[in-house]
Amino acid sequence: MKDDLAKLIDHIEEMRMNRRAFLNRTAAFGVAAAVGASVMGSEARAQEPKKGGVLKMGLGGGETTDTLDPGLADSPVPFAVNRQWGDTIVNVTPDGQIEFRLAEAMESNADGTEWRFKIRQGVKFHDGSDMTVDDVVATFKRHSDENSKSGALGIMQGIADISADGDSVVFKLATGNADLPYLLSDYHLVIQPKGGMDNPTAAIGTGTYKLVSAEPGVRYVFEKNPNDWDANRGHYDGVEIIVINDATARTSALQSGQVHLINRIDPKVAKLLGRAPGVVVENVSGRGHYVFIMHCNTAPFDNKDLRLALKWAINRQELVDKILDGFGGVGNDTPINAAYPLFTPLPQREYDAAKAAEHYKASGHDGSPIELLVSDGAFPGAVDAASLFQQSAQAAGIPLEIKRVPDDGYWSDVWNVKPFCASYWGGRPVQDQMLSTAYLSTADWNDTKYFNPDLDALILAARSETDTAKRTELYAKCSEILNDDGGVICPMFNDFIDARSEKVAGWVKDPNYEMMGGWATAKTWFA
Repeated sequence: MKDDLAKLIDHIEEMRMNRRAFLNRTAAFGVAAAVGASVMGSEARAQEPKKGGVLKMGLGGGETTDTLDPGLADSPVPFAVNRQWGDTIVNVTPDGQIEFRLAEAMESNADGTEWRFKIRQGVKFHDGSDMTVDDVVATFKRHSDENSKSGALGIMQGIADISADGDSVVFKLATGNADLPYLLSDYHLVIQPKGGMDNPTAAIGTGTYKLVSAEPGVRYVFEKNPNDWDANRGHYDGVEIIVINDATARTSALQSGQVHLINRIDPKVAKLLGRAPGVVVENVSGRGHYVFIMHCNTAPFDNKDLRLALKWAINRQELVDKILDGFGGVGNDTPINAAYPLFTPLPQREYDAAKAAEHYKASGHDGSPIELLVSDGAFPGAVDAASLFQQSAQAAGIPLEIKRVPDDGYWSDVWNVKPFCASYWGGRPVQDQMLSTAYLSTADWNDTKYFNPDLDALILAARSETDTAKRTELYAKCSEILNDDGGVICPMFNDFIDARSEKVAGWVKDPNYEMMGGWATAKTWFA
């Protein structure tokens, strides 16, 4: 055991970067980030992991149309699948620090316009080939290509040049950005052989587990990667991901012992489920939010008064009380909440039927039904939330019509396609990443189709602003624009609510995303 402890300490020291150097470089940008060292939190390190067994996950948020291309991951199951076989160069820890993964050191120039990441040597892909800095460069270039349709395209567009220099990858930016390490932790940016240029869906990476079989929308099977570069993770012999989109079926599968972990617990049943024998409910608050999104370039949502009418017509507190059952908080028509650094609160928009009616009249809408597409696959309780929205809008004279659509195909056929639908965002570690991913005019995942040059300019200006007060002010203006003019109706910020068998040990709460930020299979073990 002493030898194991010594190895773990050596591993931690190997992965630790110079905290003082990083803080000195980022302090001017107001980034209060340190750098993590271990893939396990202190709570998990205090326990001795056990090896063996096959962990089974029952997950909602999977479709038959899902792909293994990490750039196109847009829902919980593809996200979880990619976490099994892939690694990024850095991660964000539960306490918001940068943790080295396929990179082992980094540095930047004084103004943050050039970043250098030293790439770990001796790492092998699942096919036995060596991972090289050229693979890393190619990966980032693929996600920078507009033809890739990558979900990371918005954050990559701020990078002017990506090149290899010895064993380092060098990023040159048009303007400085102290948040770049956070952006490069994006879950789409999985390092692949030749960047995935040849076959982005091969699912060959450097991750904890190797893909054995894949049935999109049904089941995925993985086996332990025997050549894993990180010996302190991956305690299971294998992992199975079973797609169970029905929330009741997921909870039943956990209670009956068919699976060990489930996601997306309906808040209305979370407390009751937590009292079930052998079940532990794990919830954590963070940056995730449930939304209704309007395409601002499509009638009738191209009318600002109509957008405002719908924003005033939703009763946020009612949705938090009845849909979240206390597992979350009120939103304010911006994706940013107090969980983000440099946050500035806006005056809270409350439900006001009179104001909603006033804006609806000003919009000149012809009174025809306004169709809102929704599925419980959009977020837990989405159909009920839409029904409550319909009732409060009706009181304002707004003819909201709810159209329920199947879960399967929702993320490919409805989200980012239809002009008004329910959706959710898991949030991002920093404001620039969230805004660049979903609200820059050039972002492929700009799901409100909100194209505002003024907002674009503010986002880009905030990236390179070295004065903390000014940077905070710029981000406040971004939220003001989205709140007043944008196409996002954000009634609530949700807790991530997962549940596990009591047989699963080593759980650490992670506000970055569900299932311990997606790393539950890498970090937990059977007690």
